[in-house]
Amino acid sequence: MKPRFHSLDIFRGATVCLMILVNNPGSWSHIYGPLEHAPWHGLTPTDLVFPFFLFAVGNALSFVMPGLEKGGDLVFWKKVGKRSLLIFAIGLFLTWWPFVKFSGDGLVGKPWEFVDDKGMPQGVRILGVLARIALCYFFASIIIYYLKPRAAFFAGLVILLLYWVLCFTLGDPLDPYSMTGWFGNDVDRSVLGLAHMYKGEGIPFDPEGIMSTLPAIVQVIFGYLVGDYIQKKGGFSLVSGPDSNIELSRAKNFEMLSGLFVMGIALLITGYCWDMVFPINKKIWTSSYVVYTTGLAILTIATMIYIVEIKGVKLWAGKFFDVFGKNALFVFALSAFLPKGLALLRFSNGVNAEGKTIYTDPWKFMYSNVYSKIPGDPRIGSLFFALTVILFMWAVCYWMDKKRIYVKV
Repeated sequence: MKPRFHSLDIFRGATVCLMILVNNPGSWSHIYGPLEHAPWHGLTPTDLVFPFFLFAVGNALSFVMPGLEKGGDLVFWKKVGKRSLLIFAIGLFLTWWPFVKFSGDGLVGKPWEFVDDKGMPQGVRILGVLARIALCYFFASIIIYYLKPRAAFFAGLVILLLYWVLCFTLGDPLDPYSMTGWFGNDVDRSVLGLAHMYKGEGIPFDPEGIMSTLPAIVQVIFGYLVGDYIQKKGGFSLVSGPDSNIELSRAKNFEMLSGLFVMGIALLITGYCWDMVFPINKKIWTSSYVVYTTGLAILTIATMIYIVEIKGVKLWAGKFFDVFGKNALFVFALSAFLPKGLALLRFSNGVNAEGKTIYTDPWKFMYSNVYSKIPGDPRIGSLFFALTVILFMWAVCYWMDKKRIYVKV
C-alpha cells in the first residue's frame, strides 16, 4: 500500500479554504489588496489560489492513475469521463442556480438566454471555476494516461509554447496580451456566444475561457508529475529492522526534498524571466503564470513535507485544513450554493430616500447589521464576515468527517 501524505491533504484543504475566503467577502467594495486579483498583469496572493488547486488536482490524480491504468481503457474512460461530466454539470448548475430571480415583488425564471434593456445579450454563463477544473482534469488525465509521465511533461511544454505563439500571432498586433487584444475573446464569442460569457470586467471577457484553459491543463499535468515524483523518490514507508534501512529511508527523503526545492526554484526563475516577454497574468492564464505558480506550489509542498512528514510536527492548522481537503469539491460548491439560495429569502429592511422598500436576505442582513458595524476600516468587517463563512463551512466539514461522510464525484 502506498503511503498517505498528509501534507498533500493539508495543501488541498488550505487551497479550498482560501478559495472560499476570497469568494465570500462581506462587501466586494471593501477588500484588502492581497485578497483581490491583480487588475491585469501581475500577481497577488489571491491569484495563487486557483492554480494551486489545479496543481492539487494533479497531485490527487497521481494516487489514482495506477488503478486506472490497471483497469484498462474501459475503466479509465468510464471513471474519468463520469467525473469530468459531473464536475462540469455541478458548475453549470451553480451558475444557473437558483433558476429564478426577483422582478419587482415577484419571482420570474432565469432564462438560458435573453437581451437586456441595453441590447446586450445576457444568459447563463457556461464556463467558470468548476467547468475549468472539469476540463483540465479530463484532458490532463488523457495526456498522462496515454503518453505516460515523461512524454506528458514534454506535451505540457509544447502546450505552453504553443499558447504563447497563439497569443502573440493571433492577438492584436498593438497589444496581444491586453484584455481587448487577447485572441481568446474571438474564440469565446464564436463558440459560447456573448450571452454566455462573463461580463464582470465591464466587457464580455471570460477569465475561464476556452483558449486560456489550454495552459491551465498543464498545471494539472505538472501537479501529477510532482505527486508521482514524491511517491517514487520518497522513503516514507514505515521501516522496521536494521538502522541502515532507516538511514536509507531518511536519505531518500532528503534527496527527494532537495529535488523538489531545486525544481521549484528553477521554475520560479524561468517564470520570472518569461514574464519579461509574456507577462504573468491570471486572467488569460499565460504560460509564464503557469510556470511561476507551479514553482511556488512545489516550494510550498516541499516545505510542508519537511515539516509534517519528516519532522513529524503536529500542526493545529493541519488538522483544521485537513477536513476541508476531505470534502473539497463539496464544500466549495456549498459555499456558492448557500448564498444564492438564501437570496430567495428576502424581506423588507426599511426604505430608501425615495420612499421605496429596501429588500435584503439573511446573508446580506448579517453583514449589513452586524459585521459592517465593526468600528474602523470597513475592510475589517468584510474580512471578519468571510472568516465567519470559513468557520461555518469548516463546522459542516468537521461534522461530515466525524460521521465519515465523504462526497465523492
